[in-house]
Amino acid sequence: QVQLVESGGGLVQAGGSLRLSCAASGRFFSINQMGWYRQAPGKQRELVAGTTSGGTTNYADSVKGRFTISRDNAKNTVYLQMNSLRPDDTAVYYCNAKAQNDYRPAEFNYWGQGTQVTVSA
Repeated sequence: QVQLVESGGGLVQAGGSLRLSCAASGRFFSINQMGWYRQAPGKQRELVAGTTSGGTTNYADSVKGRFTISRDNAKNTVYLQMNSLRPDDTAVYYCNAKAQNDYRPAEFNYWGQGTQVTVSA
């Protein structure tokens, strides 16, 4: 079982920056992928950025060049640096981890509780 605790959300003006953090804890064999999703009111949850334990990253087109995901494997923590924020970035941001609970290859999906990011015009 993996517990994910997020921090760093808040209110910021357009053009500003925020940094989200997500720390994983609990009993697990390995965390293979970590990432950030977001969900705006009335919209589906969407992938913002993801990273593997090997350092491969991927981003939604809407955030490329503005957001950077990074990971500290020793701390089981993933970060999302968000720059040049826009009002349409406003959403609840959720941390996600795909982890193996033991040596078997089955992966399980875990979610954080979400943190609100609000960007004012």
